[in-house]
Amino acid sequence: MLAASVRRFATSALRRSHYEEGPGKNMPFSVENKWRLLALMSVFLGSGFFAPFLIVRHQLLKK
Repeated sequence: MLAASVRRFATSALRRSHYEEGPGKNMPFSVENKWRLLALMSVFLGSGFFAPFLIVRHQLLKK
């Protein structure tokens, strides 16, 4: 009983949704400007890479 109602809701929700289709349209950020995308991804990935080095440096310099 519950599974049937969930299935009905899911299919009706899919029918009601009207999103743009195509490459990059389902992402939460724009992929139109490749240089902006490169800069944002470099900052995002670079911050995760350099964070441990900065934390260790801070701990070594602490008195």
